[in-house]
This record gives sequence, structure tokens and C-alpha cells, in this order.
Amino acid sequence: QVQLVESGGGLVQPGGSLRLSCAASGSIFSINDMAWYRQAPGKQRELVAMITRNGFTNYADSVKGRFTISRDNAKNTVYLQMNSLKREDTAVYYCNAEIRERRWADGVDYWGKGTLVTVSS
Repeated sequence: QVQLVESGGGLVQPGGSLRLSCAASGSIFSINDMAWYRQAPGKQRELVAMITRNGFTNYADSVKGRFTISRDNAKNTVYLQMNSLKREDTAVYYCNAEIRERRWADGVDYWGKGTLVTVSS
């Protein structure tokens, strides 16, 4: 059973920083793309940032220059460093990963349960 567990959310003032972590555990042969999504109240879930196994990254326009995604393949962990946070960054942040459980298996999408980030003074 594969699990993704996020941590690092919380309350931060506008202009502040937070670092989210997401660790994958269980029956894992390899992890392809990893990503962070977010869902604000009353809005659809949106892609924040993604990173390939080789380190190629892509960001939503709204977070470019403020957020940085990274990963540690040895630890099966992805991070999201969030700087210069704005009130509109308030959302539940979800970790996503495409995971192969065996050498010849197809990749399967897994999701974490989410961690709440609240940007408020």
C-alpha cells in the first residue's frame, strides 16, 4: 500500500515563508513525476508546481519566482518552498506522485490527504 503524507502547513503572515514536505512510503519501485496542487475554498484544485524524476520543473504563473519545488529521490520525498506568501495562496495543498510499484507495472497516480496553508495577519 502506497501512502503520501504531507507536512509543513500552518498559519503564516503575508510575506512569510513555509516549506511543505511530502514523503511517499510503501511498495515503491520508482516515482516518476511529483507535484503539488492546491484547492482554495470554493475553487477547483489547481496545479502549483511539478518536477520530473530528472529535475525538470514547471510552475503555475501565479507562483513563479516565489515557490520552488524540489525532490530527494533517495528519500522518495518532494518539497515545496513557499516564499513571499500572499493571502491568495491560502488553500489546502495536496501532494501528487506517479508511482510504479513493480518494475513492469504502469505508473499509478497517488494523492496525499492535504495540508492546510493559511496566509493571514
